[in-house]
Amino acid sequence: QVQLVESGGGSVQAGGSLRLSCVASGDTANSNCMGWFRHTPGKEREAVAGIYTAGGTQYYADSVKGRFTISQDNAKNTVYLQMNSPKPEDTAVYYCAASARSLSALGCRMGWSRAGAQGYWGQGTQVTVSS
Repeated sequence: QVQLVESGGGSVQAGGSLRLSCVASGDTANSNCMGWFRHTPGKEREAVAGIYTAGGTQYYADSVKGRFTISQDNAKNTVYLQMNSPKPEDTAVYYCAASARSLSALGCRMGWSRAGAQGYWGQGTQVTVSS
């Protein structure tokens, strides 16, 4: 089992910045594909960014490319989402997710954005962007 705990959410003005953190604990050795999703009421859960922790390859949704950066600190078992120049439409509950098993680089590239393919989820952290 893997436990994921997000932090860093809050309120931010459009154009500002915010950094979310996701600390993983437990049997993390096989969860080598991690990502961030977000959800707003009335919409499907949306993939935001993913990272193949075994090699550092990053993936981004088009809506956040160039503004958000996903990174990792393996020593701290932590994945970050740096949100620069957020927009009001980025307002959502942000969730950290991790694969249930070890994936190849191709497997992570194919699966990082699929909510149904994730094995573990955090509890979510609210991000509110005001204009």
